[in-house]
Amino acid sequence: MNQINPKYAFELTANPGHEPTAEYGPRQARILNQSGLAQARDAISSWPGYAPTSLLRLDGLADALGIKALYYKQEGERFGLASFKPLGGAYAVLRRLQAEIRERLNVETNVGDILAGKFSDLAAGVTVTAATDGNHGRSVAWGARMFGCRCVIFINEAVSIGRERAIAAYGAEVRRNPGSYDDAVRTTFETARSEGWHVVPDTTDGETFEAPRDVTQGYAVMAAEAIEQLPADVVPSHIFLQAGVGGMAAATCAQFWQSYGDRRPTSIIVEPEQSACWFHSLQNRRPTVISGDIDSVMAGLACGEISTLAWDILEPGAAWAMTVQDGAAEDCMRLLADGRHGDAPMVAGESGVAGLVGLIALAGDKEARSRAGLTETSSIIVFGTEGATDPEMYRHIVGRTPEEVTA
Repeated sequence: MNQINPKYAFELTANPGHEPTAEYGPRQARILNQSGLAQARDAISSWPGYAPTSLLRLDGLADALGIKALYYKQEGERFGLASFKPLGGAYAVLRRLQAEIRERLNVETNVGDILAGKFSDLAAGVTVTAATDGNHGRSVAWGARMFGCRCVIFINEAVSIGRERAIAAYGAEVRRNPGSYDDAVRTTFETARSEGWHVVPDTTDGETFEAPRDVTQGYAVMAAEAIEQLPADVVPSHIFLQAGVGGMAAATCAQFWQSYGDRRPTSIIVEPEQSACWFHSLQNRRPTVISGDIDSVMAGLACGEISTLAWDILEPGAAWAMTVQDGAAEDCMRLLADGRHGDAPMVAGESGVAGLVGLIALAGDKEARSRAGLTETSSIIVFGTEGATDPEMYRHIVGRTPEEVTA
């Protein structure tokens, strides 16, 4: 076994609410279920450019970490948006538009009719909106353009100009809101109520349920793909899941839970140390708001409030939570770009590496890896949820452009 160097600092806590042998019950199924997954897959697979993203095996890094196998789901390939987010945001836009057509015209419609422009006049009068720190807003804007809706996206002060321009490139009106991501979320809901717009959030305000559920159900397509791509004889022991508000982590945990039952892998939530709302919520056994400066280089995870919708899945479903530091994410991006342990060089974005950072940190600590049951026989899955979604930021951190890394 080679040694990972440097070691990454982290904090680990067990989730006292974890129920490792519990069945996937009604509390979870009301949010995510196999019927909903089938609907989402049927719709998403019909979109132009759809293909399952790659599940890569990183044997060199696995050897360095002292584990049997490491599988990396490469979401940088998704729909040309370099992120898993279109699975959720764009799918929820579609569902909102279908609901409007049903309500106004009393007609059930399919994706093909909408893409063909059959309801273009109605769609043009529908405005969808969302708050974002980058990727979710881009996916909502992309979906709105694909389906013919108007789109307004709210961003917070810390969102880079590059990410703002990437959203606007899909035809959305982008409004910069003072404060944090959570402040932008509140402004989005308030504006939508006053304007009659449709919010497509990746979190819930406690009142909105269907749209964030659709977002989360769309994310489950990524997890379903990964399960199908695993070798038939592999039952993963652990999944490391980065969490902002928790939608992706909940969708992935839920899909593995439904697929493997009491053999499901140990789910470990990973967050930036300054915005660890899940770490503290699970530790406290109640949703806990994080205040103060929550900005992180892992911009997609810089959230101070969890999604209560995700809570119903992760509160019993996640075994551990951990925090990691910004510098570790930057080093992990360079590690992958360099192919530091013999694997092919790979482009991964700041938020996209957080789960892998958690694995590297845990594997390098003898006591912590023992607590979490990480051994030389462990097979691990991590989700590289974004590529270089901000190419300039990527070049600044890695020292090369994405194109130079993969040349």
